[in-house]
Amino acid sequence: MTLILYIFLAAALLLHVPFSTFVISINIDVFRTEERDALLQLRDSMTSSLDLHSNWTGPPCIANFSRWVGVVCSDWHVIHLVLEGIQLSGPLPPAFLHNVSLLTKLSFRNNSVSGPLPNLNNLVLLESVLLSYNRFTGSIPPEYIELPNLKELEFQQNYLEGQIPPFDQHNLTDFNVSYNYFQGSIPRTETLRRFPESSYGHNLDLCGFPLEPCSAPSPAPAIISPPPPPPIRPRQDERKKLEIWIVVLIAALAAFVPLLVVFVLVCCYKKVHGKETAKEPQSGVGPGGWTEKKLSHSQSSKDPERRVELEFFDRNIPVFDLDDLLRASAEVLGKGKHGTTYKANLESGEVVAVKSLKNINGLIKKEFIQQMQLLGKLRHENLVQIISFYNSKEEKLVVYEFVPTGNLFELLHENRGIGRVPLNWAARLTIIKDIAKGLEFLHRSLPSHKVPHANLKASNVLIHQDGQSYCAKLTNYGFLPLLPSRKLSQRLAIGRSPEFSQGKKLTHKTDVYCFGIILLEVITGRIPGEGSPGNDEIVEDLSDWVRTVVNNDWSTDILDVEILTTREGHDEMLKLIEMALQCTDVTPKTRPKMSEILRRLEEIELRN
Repeated sequence: MTLILYIFLAAALLLHVPFSTFVISINIDVFRTEERDALLQLRDSMTSSLDLHSNWTGPPCIANFSRWVGVVCSDWHVIHLVLEGIQLSGPLPPAFLHNVSLLTKLSFRNNSVSGPLPNLNNLVLLESVLLSYNRFTGSIPPEYIELPNLKELEFQQNYLEGQIPPFDQHNLTDFNVSYNYFQGSIPRTETLRRFPESSYGHNLDLCGFPLEPCSAPSPAPAIISPPPPPPIRPRQDERKKLEIWIVVLIAALAAFVPLLVVFVLVCCYKKVHGKETAKEPQSGVGPGGWTEKKLSHSQSSKDPERRVELEFFDRNIPVFDLDDLLRASAEVLGKGKHGTTYKANLESGEVVAVKSLKNINGLIKKEFIQQMQLLGKLRHENLVQIISFYNSKEEKLVVYEFVPTGNLFELLHENRGIGRVPLNWAARLTIIKDIAKGLEFLHRSLPSHKVPHANLKASNVLIHQDGQSYCAKLTNYGFLPLLPSRKLSQRLAIGRSPEFSQGKKLTHKTDVYCFGIILLEVITGRIPGEGSPGNDEIVEDLSDWVRTVVNNDWSTDILDVEILTTREGHDEMLKLIEMALQCTDVTPKTRPKMSEILRRLEEIELRN
């Protein structure tokens, strides 16, 4: 070895190369090989949204520096391996970490890693093992309880099973095994008793402190077979009684059947003639092919609550009463999972939009009135104004200002092809900014609402057009507190967010996710939704599709074909795509706030 160093030193002097360069090359050869090979096993056996093959090249560590994404180094050794939210999928290579012996932090949060948990044998320096929100299966390996320096252990939201090992590391301050399939009793170690119920909840059959106590198995009672009963022989008088009852039953049926036939005929007659009488005032076909339908009059005189006047929020709007609404001709504008919206043409000439809510009839009257009074006081140019509301046991109505042009979904997707006037890039940018303004105002005005809008999608963005000028207005906002169950909330736009599907807490950042989806829809011209075989315009997960394209190449293929000719706007479009991907990040904390989004959008507008 000494001879080799002399040779390198002589070469350095002859070629005027610093001796430190050769020392570095020696250190790389000495310290990197086994660790590098271990990480390359991970790179070559799994897939992700990041191109690890082009990033993980060369030495993983140079002194205390690493240019490998997710890798942190110290003194030429890998000490952290953190790959979170990059759609890492597939099983981990067996025992690939054995040679990364100085590892202190391992995190694969928010991915799709499957198979058994990694083998951490002999990694005595490990402090953090964060493997939550994946698809790990099997049990927790017993060697995990032998990691002496363990401080953080997160396994929630996986498919793990079996029993929890008796962890008793005194340094363990973060522990979570919720949302798995663990069974049996929680070990009674001093360490595991420190953690709350939320660390263990939503498992298959887990018991013990801090959950419900485990029930002691009760001894099985001795089973004594009773003697067989004597054969039952009906007596003569009982047989006679039975025959009499059969005769009576047959006679009753013979008398009942004709009466039933007459009753059915009368009902059918009334139903047919009732329809004929009601047909004329109730339905018809209006201009433009709209189906007209009168709003329900049912029990208007019998229900005392019907006589309560509508509550108005703006004195400048002409006041009308419930009877005016009931007499108005109504065109169906749209049917959603939480109600039907009508265009009501009042006899006074005024036009309003009326939403008849459903799925919230069991709500307490006071709660509904308080929520509507709160929403009715909101005033912003990018919110559809709530004019009034009506509440009864049978029906709940919300009256909005009428926005005539249509909605963003129709402008983007309907009647595509020859003869269509596309929505240009300037108009799209204006609409995007208007949506951000309205949503940012909702977030400031409703800080106590966990998700202020909760149903932000293209069909709930109404567009007012005046010549070449566009103004976007958000509608159907603020209804989440009125829904009695999480199952009904799933029908809203927030039901597509990662945190909803994972059963996590919903926040303002859930609205930000929905805004990011709309942003991608406006730029790409594609429809996020259920998917449709043979329809290239519908994408199951729009953000995943865009991430795949972006990670391969910043190609303009993701832009809507209708705005590809707007070459001067491509830079702005790509910046907005980057913003949209931040908004749709799997982790809510990393998404920007609406105030930050609005500021960045205004900067883009200023440069234009």
